[in-house]
Amino acid sequence: QVKCTICDRIDTLPDDSLHAKRLRNRRIYMYLCKSCYERIGTNTQKRHATGKFRLYQEKKDNDELF
Repeated sequence: QVKCTICDRIDTLPDDSLHAKRLRNRRIYMYLCKSCYERIGTNTQKRHATGKFRLYQEKKDNDELF
């Protein structure tokens, strides 16, 4: 059984699925139920459509020794 981190809904995953294996082996992964995952996806699409959404990447300094 897994619990959605946003809405606290409890779902069951098959033990042999890839998603279940990732949740077991890498504790950093969060589980999102299907409705929360779709809601976040549509909201992200809306923010991209506004044109004000930017992904900032870390600035790396070029070291002359390397």
